[in-house]
Amino acid sequence: MIRDHWLSAGAAIMLERMDRPALAAFLRRRREAIRPADVGLPPGVRRRTPGLRREEVAGLAVMSVDYYNRLERGQSPQPSPSMLTALARALRLTRDERDYLFRVAGHPAPADHTRLAHVRPGLLHLLDRLTDTPALITTDLGEILAQNDLAIAVLGDLARGGGPEASWVYRWFTEPSVRGVFVADDHDTIGAALVADLRAVHAARGGDPVATAVVERLRARSADFARLWDRHDVRVKQLRHKRVAHPAVGVLDLDVELLDSDGRRLLLLTAAPGSETARKLDLLRVIGHQDLTVG
Repeated sequence: MIRDHWLSAGAAIMLERMDRPALAAFLRRRREAIRPADVGLPPGVRRRTPGLRREEVAGLAVMSVDYYNRLERGQSPQPSPSMLTALARALRLTRDERDYLFRVAGHPAPADHTRLAHVRPGLLHLLDRLTDTPALITTDLGEILAQNDLAIAVLGDLARGGGPEASWVYRWFTEPSVRGVFVADDHDTIGAALVADLRAVHAARGGDPVATAVVERLRARSADFARLWDRHDVRVKQLRHKRVAHPAVGVLDLDVELLDSDGRRLLLLTAAPGSETARKLDLLRVIGHQDLTVG
């Protein structure tokens, strides 16, 4: 009972640290400062207020409109760190702004090794402009932070919450549906490349807790991963060609271009101009999104 009382008191202290008026004002000002074009939305008509509408922010952050309205009115319960991260991305916050958002919401700013989950507004702006090429932003561990519409149409909606289980290499060895996105003959090659890249990233991060957790959990769950890890192959994203097995348009032959900046990776999946794959991508822009990761 004493322990339960201590936990309740601790929770109350955390809630008291939440500055609801400051949080509400900050969200409102940041929402009003963003133009629809900045987040890839059409300008629309009859906008009575500057910036985005509340329902547009809620949609970008994948939360209910009612909950977001309560945040801006200063009447919400304390938002979780994952919800704050989603809001930071939706509102295109800088790192300093994101840290402030966490603090006025009653949470400490994310630790250094988790800051890679933040995507700079300029990088998200670039992603929004890539409408004819599948593109996605990941951390160096392969946690998918953002995808453009065509990447979702090609690969499915791959974004997931943080933690070791969100990394692409972890999901590759533990979720058969993830492998099913790609041509079966390429699975061994892709798996070996992912493990070699993870070894390079693990060393570059100095064996931080997140990277170490990915390795330890995979060794415990996948004999295939453990075998490849013990080979000590080291390569940083050397796989430059991938074949996607799309259920609607068939095989897509895609070249992979990688831009790496401060631990964020922008991946572009390109097709040769005039090729059959280029024509299929044009078709997918019309077909739209398909969730291919559900088994």
